[in-house]
Amino acid sequence: MTSYKLLLLAINAIAGATMPLRAQVRELPEVTVTAKNYKYLRSINSKEAAQPVKLLEAKAASYDIKNSEYYEDDNDTYFITFYLPEGYVLAVYDQEGKLLRTAEKFKNIVLPALVRASVAKRFPNWSISKDIYLVKFGDEAGAKMQYKLLLENGSKRMRVKTDENGEFID
Repeated sequence: MTSYKLLLLAINAIAGATMPLRAQVRELPEVTVTAKNYKYLRSINSKEAAQPVKLLEAKAASYDIKNSEYYEDDNDTYFITFYLPEGYVLAVYDQEGKLLRTAEKFKNIVLPALVRASVAKRFPNWSISKDIYLVKFGDEAGAKMQYKLLLENGSKRMRVKTDENGEFID
């Protein structure tokens, strides 16, 4: 083959390879994807939550009841519990998979900075020896978060409660 024929074959091969690529470019409509349980995810706002809390709350939010072994067309609600050694999330779903409410309890987790700072300011020389983090979420009411803390100063002990912002509760 002459170099001229080789050049033509190369040009045809390149043009043939790029032509289909040009034909595949399309304008697609804008699509917005939202999570089914977005109210729960917004309500818990777990930016500063401890890792076990984040993990179980993400599992509860993304759980697909319709594709689970527990799904039956006749049931209106489903109670599913997610466990870790540090705590659990009891979640209630409707038949469409919407998260209706949760009851969550975690023990001895890393506390948010606001809670730690609030305790240190109000109770200097006291240390947090134990903590329990409780969350109650309801579709209509949102999330209520509470920390129950056991404080120690030498042989003295005291129990206090705060919300997620470090505000003390009676």
